[in-house]
Amino acid sequence: MMSSNTQYQQRLAARQKELAGIELESHLYWRGRRFVFIIIVILIILAVEGYLHPVLIGLPVIAFLVLMIRHQSVRRREAHYRRAVGYYEAGLARLEHRWAGGGVTGEDRLDPHHPYAGDLDIFGRGSLFELLCQARTRAGESRLASWLLSPADPTTIRVRQQVVTELRDNLDLREDLALLGEDVRSAIDDQSLISWSEGSETPIHRLAPVIAFLLGLATFSSIVLWFAGGYREIAMAAIFAESIFLFIYRQRVATIVAAIDRPGRELRLLAGILARIEREEPSNGPLTEIRRRLEVEGEPPSRQIERLSRLVEVLDSTRNQVFAPFAYALLIPAQLAFSIERWRMRSGRSIHQWIDAVAELEALSSLAGFAFENPEHVMPEIVTGGARFEATALGHPLLPYDRCVRNDITLGESLQALIVSGSNMSGKSTMMRTIGINAVLAFAGAPVRATRLCLTPLALGASIQIQDSLQGGASRFYAEITRLKQIVELTRGDQPLLFLLDEILSGTNSHDRRIGAEAIIRGLLERGAIGMTTTHDLALTKMVEALGGRAANVHFEDQLTAGKMSFDYRMHPGVVTHSNALELMRSIGLEV
Repeated sequence: MMSSNTQYQQRLAARQKELAGIELESHLYWRGRRFVFIIIVILIILAVEGYLHPVLIGLPVIAFLVLMIRHQSVRRREAHYRRAVGYYEAGLARLEHRWAGGGVTGEDRLDPHHPYAGDLDIFGRGSLFELLCQARTRAGESRLASWLLSPADPTTIRVRQQVVTELRDNLDLREDLALLGEDVRSAIDDQSLISWSEGSETPIHRLAPVIAFLLGLATFSSIVLWFAGGYREIAMAAIFAESIFLFIYRQRVATIVAAIDRPGRELRLLAGILARIEREEPSNGPLTEIRRRLEVEGEPPSRQIERLSRLVEVLDSTRNQVFAPFAYALLIPAQLAFSIERWRMRSGRSIHQWIDAVAELEALSSLAGFAFENPEHVMPEIVTGGARFEATALGHPLLPYDRCVRNDITLGESLQALIVSGSNMSGKSTMMRTIGINAVLAFAGAPVRATRLCLTPLALGASIQIQDSLQGGASRFYAEITRLKQIVELTRGDQPLLFLLDEILSGTNSHDRRIGAEAIIRGLLERGAIGMTTTHDLALTKMVEALGGRAANVHFEDQLTAGKMSFDYRMHPGVVTHSNALELMRSIGLEV
């Protein structure tokens, strides 16, 4: 089987070739339009001067209009293949670790009060969200973000894992979803569309459509008879009856017609994605369930939207100056408005679930793309029982493969906590982030960077990148203890806690730090939590003795060779035996 890099390269080359051909075709149309336009200008001048009949200008004008319509079609194809080229270029950038800053960062979704999002690089430039997100609709982005912020239950995780596995090698579907979604992203306001679809029903009597049809037919027929040879009284009576009907329903018809304009266009774009999902070959997997949820009364959504689109197109045509008098005599706008309202009442309630299904499939497609581009990642095993996190060769998914050092980690009922000491820059904080971000991936239903990961459902709390707040008037220490209180509160939830605490209570003196840190860790362990804390204060490593075997010391270390410092980024048992702070200060020229 070809590697993901090879498949991306081949598809990129094919799309670039197709794009080059379409660009040439577009250029020829551009030149043709300008040539015909020049001819039209010359013919107009000649007609004004009396050298030819003005009728002769009609043919080149028709040719110009045909060229313009065809050119617009070519330009749409050109935009499609340009996006396809960008899609595979972005994929290769991820494979070559050039992706940071080139995707959707999700920075606007970052909540400083979230218990781990800011600490584990979930959002922002070079974040997990930017690496994963291939969704193109706002709803798809929001769905993926919610999965990264809220761990799912085991059943949901396993279903997502199945769909991700099913979608992983379906590159055609994932490409189509991404490219179709580009149009939807730029033109669809999900909330306004849902608000329109779920708005209160416009009161229309059930016989009103029938009355409108009969009145329109009678009025039009009587007007024809009037002009044909009499029966003026009948025509006036029909017009009067129609006027009464319009007086009753005019405002309601106007409201329906005004409200459908934008939703009609947006639904046509959404139908493209839905139709692509419908064309996918059915299977017995969870993807079939997503397709089934799209149907209303056994009918696919693209067919339902097509009916609405036809109604909207006919409604638009009634605004034509030539057709408008006949349309209004026949009460066609009113009949169309009643049909549109019936459609909204019958199928409009499903728009929310259509957008929901598209959002879910886009989020799953993003995870499937991540799995496809990282075939050596594994699906984690979600088990039941006491708190547990066991990983073999666990690595950080945001690091390039050639710079990612992996470690084994085991936390559970027998060993609940690791107290990590070590040199500066040796990898302590990275190890905690590695545990946390892989837990986030696991609970979202994605593969993780490990050869094995077995864990139970866990709440997650981290205190790694705590900062002071000038605007909020809070010191770093106050911000840290506020986060620690939030993490302790998580132990009151339904799931055991996985805590990750970097340089715990570093903003206070050694005496208070030792007493406070030991009390916090002891309290967390007594509530069934598991986790890790790092420290530079070696006095804190002595808390292991007081915790009765529920915690252990581990460390990261450095090597100083010929005045140059190096790190192996490996986790070793025991307490670190030396510090590199003075050497680091000297290495940058400080006299110490």
